[in-house]
Amino acid sequence: MEKKERGMSDDIIEGMPVYVKELIAGGVAGGFAKSLVAPLERVKILFQTRRAEFHSAGLFGSFKKIAKNEGITGFYRGNGASVVRIVPYAALHYMAYEEYRRWIIQSFPHFDRGPVLDLVAGSFAGGTAVLFTYPLDLVRTKLAYQVVSSPKLKVQGLVKGEQVYKGILDCFSKTHKEAGVRGLYRGAAPSLFGIFPYAGLKFYFYEEMKRHVPEEQKKNIMVKLICGSVAGLLGQTFTYPLDVVRRQMQVQRFAMSNRAEVKGTMDTMISIVQKHGWKHLFSGLSLNYLKVVPSVAVGFTVYDTMKSYLRAPSRDEAVIDIVFLILALDSLKL
Repeated sequence: MEKKERGMSDDIIEGMPVYVKELIAGGVAGGFAKSLVAPLERVKILFQTRRAEFHSAGLFGSFKKIAKNEGITGFYRGNGASVVRIVPYAALHYMAYEEYRRWIIQSFPHFDRGPVLDLVAGSFAGGTAVLFTYPLDLVRTKLAYQVVSSPKLKVQGLVKGEQVYKGILDCFSKTHKEAGVRGLYRGAAPSLFGIFPYAGLKFYFYEEMKRHVPEEQKKNIMVKLICGSVAGLLGQTFTYPLDVVRRQMQVQRFAMSNRAEVKGTMDTMISIVQKHGWKHLFSGLSLNYLKVVPSVAVGFTVYDTMKSYLRAPSRDEAVIDIVFLILALDSLKL
């Protein structure tokens, strides 16, 4: 019976197109990695957008404030929207990277197959994923921005915050009603400016580091975790200010009067520097390092593991197949 069930699952896996396997592997990797660092993500968003209330409290002070105010569930406020967003985002991101990489090799056979290829494919893949999933990121940020005391907790001296959005669908509905489709893409510009270099650099550093790993160690999970950690760390450092600007733009309507003018990317960046100094563009960066290191490391590791389980061809195998195909086609032309 077990052999029969195993045979059926093997048939299903073998019958899947490669891009479907990459979508599944990417979605699982993204959801797993995001849930792992959800508490750090919540505190980071509050650092970036609620300077007066949380930034001065520091990391541990912010954790205590959330635990006292909202309870344990407060650390996962907005995580539902985050996971709903990250699963399709990561699935598209990883799959698009593989597809763009194969397309570049097939269309431009003489293109350098070194780190530059990963940089270009990763950048376009990041932009593609953001365009399709950005509204979910906006909703996640708005839900995480709310600081609402838990009805189960009675803390003296605590001012209960107003709960503007009751959940994912309510936030979608109110945002669309308030500003239309443009409102759902508020802050998308700095996201795209940031994701192109970040996504490209992330894949660039990851693949470049793996190239220097001995062949017998390439499947070692610890090696993948270390490569992913360094890749996320370096990629995030270069693009973090744009992430701060994006968060500020996403929550502008919370802190502004109805008459106040909604600011664009550059205006928001200038405003942050004028009000808080240039250091605020890196507000929460140290906390983000704590989040990015495990998140990117686990994401890459789970993705490669899932690809192996689903028997999807590795990037090197895919390149070899395409090269042989190109050589065969060229030989037919002669």
